[in-house]
Amino acid sequence: MILVSACLLGHNCKYNGGSNDNAAVHTFLEGKDWVCFCPERASGLPAPRLPSEIRGGRVVSKAGDDVTREFAQGAEKALAFCRAHGVTRAVLKARSPSCGVHAVYDGTFTGRVIPGMGVTAKLLAENGIELLDEEDIEKGAW
Repeated sequence: MILVSACLLGHNCKYNGGSNDNAAVHTFLEGKDWVCFCPERASGLPAPRLPSEIRGGRVVSKAGDDVTREFAQGAEKALAFCRAHGVTRAVLKARSPSCGVHAVYDGTFTGRVIPGMGVTAKLLAENGIELLDEEDIEKGAW
């Protein structure tokens, strides 16, 4: 079973209320068993909401509010969802403070990207779930 970031499938759960609908992800999923999930929405964060980035090990909104607790709750709910559905692999949203697999934004809200993982991605990886992001899928991974 594959977990997929809900925004990649057209769900309007992105911080700005939109989605990151991705045709390559849709194509990749054809004939496969999958479920979708959004850790931010599962934690109760609204859409739209202020963008958030990881800074100094904490997740902060653009207004400077610490939303680490909400992101951690979303990660825990994602892990529980994965366990309940037998998920062994996940396709997550690149650079997201929740779902970034290889890199995240640096916390300055300037668009600068640094190596690192989002809160949910890190927890899933620590629990043995194989991770890719939509850019890996676009490059033909898996």
